[in-house]
Amino acid sequence: MGLFSLGLVRPPDWLIGQGTIEQVLEQLAGIAPHWVYLVLAVGVVIENFFPPLPADTFVAFGAFLTAQGQVTGTGVFLVTWTMNTGGALLSYGLARRWGRDVMGTRAGRWILRPRQLEKIAALYNAHGSKIIFASRFLPAFRSLVPVFAGITHLKFRRTVVPIAAASAIWYGVLVYLGAAFGRNWQTILEALRGVNATLLAVAGALGVILIVLWWKTRHHPAEPMAGDGGER
Repeated sequence: MGLFSLGLVRPPDWLIGQGTIEQVLEQLAGIAPHWVYLVLAVGVVIENFFPPLPADTFVAFGAFLTAQGQVTGTGVFLVTWTMNTGGALLSYGLARRWGRDVMGTRAGRWILRPRQLEKIAALYNAHGSKIIFASRFLPAFRSLVPVFAGITHLKFRRTVVPIAAASAIWYGVLVYLGAAFGRNWQTILEALRGVNATLLAVAGALGVILIVLWWKTRHHPAEPMAGDGGER
């Protein structure tokens, strides 16, 4: 989710310029529907691992094509929703399987001290579903939070429900708007840019708070420093 990851970086002019969009729409309209769905599927999956990918732009383009009868709104929604949810759950599963091993290495302990990881696990145990749901609308956090859900071994059902719900809401709205106002795509992309800017500001403020908390909880008198002889 996220037009250019919902604002991780501002989409360059070539991405949303009128001429470029018309060219992209023309190119997509010229290929078979199943290839359109494949492009959308790959884009929303990769976004979970490479946030700067402008997956929402692809989804919007796909939704715009419904006005031309190239694809269906239901098809665009189902492909983007299921694949985005599946990509997030894949990152959760990988982190659940190998995350603790990685965090146990010297580099992992430098990123998060054992006490910090314990606090994150306690937070997820208490509020994991709510954290995941809210994070799926924020740039950067949408990719990181499922990973930590896996590292902390949050139960699958407490992970899949908020991820699926948030993805359904976001892509449902995006596909509906794209299909309903496909002839006026400039308005939709400008509106998304405004939403992106707001969400980016929220994510930035939250990121600053978390960095401060990370630094303040980094060291504890009873815990050896990373690389000290007391740490394996």
